[in-house]
Amino acid sequence: MSYPPPGGYPPPGGYPGYPPQPGQQPGYGAPPPPGGGGYPPPAGYPGGGYPPPATGGYPPPATGGYPPPATGGYPPPPASGYPPPGGSNYPPPPGGGGGYPPPASGGYPAPGGYPGGAPQAVPGFTAPAPYGQQPPPGQPPSYPAQPGYGQQPPPGAAPYGAPPGQYGAPAPGQMYGQPGAPPPAAYVPVAAAAAGGRPPAGVAAAASGPPRQAPAPASQPPTAAMGSLAINEQATHGTVVPIRPFDAEADCELYRKAMRGAGTDEATLINLIATRSNEQRQKIKLTYKTMYGKDLIRDIKSELSGNLEECMLALFMSGPYYDAHQLHRAMKGAGTDETTLIEILCTRTNKEIEAIKAEFKKNYHKDLEKSCVSETSGHFKRLLVSMCQANRDESTNVDMAKATKEAQDLFQAGEKKWGTDESRFNVILASRSFPQLRATFSEYTKISQRDIANSIQREMSGDLKGGFLAIVECVRNRPMFFADRLYKSMKGAGTNDSNLIRVVVSRSEIDLVEIKKAFLERYHKTLYKMIEGDTSGDYKRLLLGIVGQGV
Repeated sequence: MSYPPPGGYPPPGGYPGYPPQPGQQPGYGAPPPPGGGGYPPPAGYPGGGYPPPATGGYPPPATGGYPPPATGGYPPPPASGYPPPGGSNYPPPPGGGGGYPPPASGGYPAPGGYPGGAPQAVPGFTAPAPYGQQPPPGQPPSYPAQPGYGQQPPPGAAPYGAPPGQYGAPAPGQMYGQPGAPPPAAYVPVAAAAAGGRPPAGVAAAASGPPRQAPAPASQPPTAAMGSLAINEQATHGTVVPIRPFDAEADCELYRKAMRGAGTDEATLINLIATRSNEQRQKIKLTYKTMYGKDLIRDIKSELSGNLEECMLALFMSGPYYDAHQLHRAMKGAGTDETTLIEILCTRTNKEIEAIKAEFKKNYHKDLEKSCVSETSGHFKRLLVSMCQANRDESTNVDMAKATKEAQDLFQAGEKKWGTDESRFNVILASRSFPQLRATFSEYTKISQRDIANSIQREMSGDLKGGFLAIVECVRNRPMFFADRLYKSMKGAGTNDSNLIRVVVSRSEIDLVEIKKAFLERYHKTLYKMIEGDTSGDYKRLLLGIVGQGV
């Protein structure tokens, strides 16, 4: 907007009809009467105070922008700043004149400080240094003078309402920015800077704070960390967990009451056995015999039958003994259940196999390895003998050079030659650690452009193929292997209850939670729902109590 405004400035004497009569507001643009300048007027409201009458209000019509010109605007330029001279209740400071004189044009103070030099001294008050300048020696730094109401703060100044707290390491229980917090080590107060740039001793000590710790090294990606886990190091979860608190005597009384007299309370038995861990069941067996002089297993056999009896007796067996019992059952009599041999010997850890061998010897007075040799033949027999040694490498180290070489050996022993060198597959699959085998399978895919499982299906046959595929599947995803076993035991007409019971019972405290997830992922149906549709009666209720409804 240009100056002067359209129509010119108001005439010196105000608009026509002005000056007003006594008791009225002076005209717009006219200087205030002598002794009556500033805001508020000497006499207060009413009688010429603010706001002006309707004939000349605020804002002024079509005048200049901000700041207003020296001749008009709001408030009208007083004769001597604030507080107003004469007629006011504020005593004038010594030396005459007002307090802080306003800028000549209504803007910020001049670069060199306030016009006319520093403010005059007032008794009991030390005048602050001009804005942007250092205080006199011995005087603490002060905050810059705040601009008048309605004006913007100086550039770089804190906004209105910001607390004048210091920044740095706070004392215990104190937040950053609270008043009294020590300043950071790099901050030097103005007074200290004038004295040589060193902060006071107390400030330096507080600013140093506790020593900073070195940043933690970058963590390994989760996928890389999981890839280095051995089979017995994977985080798995069972559906059956120990109950707390546990009272073996109270449970024995409930068992006795459920089986005493005519009939059996199967619901009580199912609830007791499905909610106790295997270790707690062993204590119940011992306590029952101690309390009543009777064997709990014999009482259960006399009260139950069929699949419910088989499942409940399996739950009362310890893990190694149950596996040994299943292996003995698979090789007893005419014929051999090779799938059971594969499921147990090709999926257990070294420690588990050693415990199974000890239980087999203790209860059946036979050597597990010799029994396998007598019941099987060919390369499958060699694989089972290798598994019985419980000598697989279970370290987490991976040798990539070795993985590449052995992947090439597998390719040369299978896909690249006429016929198959089964012994070379046996050497690698039966002795290498699971992390090492994962690396070998990955390298094999790069060399042969085939998956190792596909090559085994093409090159092998019979039980040997089943054993090698079981190892490959467990190397990649052991819960998925057992999910497949569960599905095959229930698919089609009829149910293989022995396989169903064995997998559910043996994995109930190891990785049945992961098996349920793998089952849902592959077959798009929960294990709970499939068991519910393929079984019935108390046997179904016991299995569902072990599996659990959640995924």
